[in-house]
Amino acid sequence: MLFLLRLLALALFIYSVSLVFTSNFNMGNLLVWLLTAAVDVYAIWQQPIHHWLHGTIPGKIVFVFLLVFGILYAVLLGFVAFSGYANPATGQEKVVIVLGAGLRKDRPSLLLRYRLDKAYEYAVAHPDALVITTGGQGRDEWVPEGQAMRNYLIEKGLDSQRVLAECKSTSTEENFLFAKEILVQQGISAQEPVVYVTNAFHCYRGGVYAAMAGFTTAHALPAGIPLRSVLTCYLREAAAVIYYWLFKSSRTGFMQPLVGLLSLNKKFFYK
Repeated sequence: MLFLLRLLALALFIYSVSLVFTSNFNMGNLLVWLLTAAVDVYAIWQQPIHHWLHGTIPGKIVFVFLLVFGILYAVLLGFVAFSGYANPATGQEKVVIVLGAGLRKDRPSLLLRYRLDKAYEYAVAHPDALVITTGGQGRDEWVPEGQAMRNYLIEKGLDSQRVLAECKSTSTEENFLFAKEILVQQGISAQEPVVYVTNAFHCYRGGVYAAMAGFTTAHALPAGIPLRSVLTCYLREAAAVIYYWLFKSSRTGFMQPLVGLLSLNKKFFYK
């Protein structure tokens, strides 16, 4: 068991280091680093920590807390995984809203390309559907996400007249709010069925924020996820779901100040 624990600790350490070079700095990375630190510390000092957890009253209290927390978080991860496929597209939707994600300079990240490729497949199969790409410009991005996403779909072959870009939003909530404004300008009501495209783990929050923005019939088109991003994305999304249940919006609670603090640290981790 100790060998397997140390092997896991080594694997997490290597993975954590790789995130510095392959991913933008985000909350998912931070959670993985915290998990890695906890596992590595336990792997190195396993015996004294085990003795404290099981041989002292404070340790037993901490152990029960960690056990209950771990079980509940695992259940939540399962909910996030299965909810991504609970509200599938019908094929009748005439509007496709692609939710933004990170860029690498001015090009969509691998995670975002999964979303865009799924949206492209739907648009090709439904040639009368309007596509709206969404996303503002982050501190470490050269152009707004919505614009980079639009360029990607046009390069793949979609008619530029079919793809409109929303470039102001900074959150999933705003993705839908600003996309709704574009639809109104096009003479399309929010009562019309729409399909939103995001990665499967993100579909639950996508649905609730679509409803908050006024979309009465919004279905999900779940995209896949690269293997290297599974741990970061699902850990982050589970935390985000808890945050939504508590505060209902990223504009309330402690998230905005924390995001600002993390953004300041990007220059340290990424050039």
